[in-house]
Amino acid sequence: MSEFLPRSLAVKLLAEAQQHPQQEVCGLISSHNGVANQLFPIENIANRPERLFEMEPQQQIEAMRQIREQGSSLWAIYHSHPDAPAAPSAKDLADASYADALYLVISMNTEGVLEMRGFRLQSDIFNEVALETSDY
Repeated sequence: MSEFLPRSLAVKLLAEAQQHPQQEVCGLISSHNGVANQLFPIENIANRPERLFEMEPQQQIEAMRQIREQGSSLWAIYHSHPDAPAAPSAKDLADASYADALYLVISMNTEGVLEMRGFRLQSDIFNEVALETSDY
């Protein structure tokens, strides 16, 4: 199984992570008719943003309201790891509560190349899914 992420959104996600290399960036991605279409960056208010992410509640609520009002749905939840692999941590798994959403993890822990991987929550574990990017 694979998921399609438009190249324009992939570029925005990677640019956001590069602009804040010392902290985890986070946010939501909406989709319309099953196609990812909009990025909603949300402030990370974790007490250790270099190691954890916690979305600012009002911004998260506002993003979900906008998604709903646009007739879209939540497609993905994303965050970055400044110095860890592009894989969900134990805390990411413990905090995951949207079984229908894709979980994207971006790693800055590579030499010159950013890595982004996608995961689906199934039976309390994350299973990796292939990500396809292209212009559509």
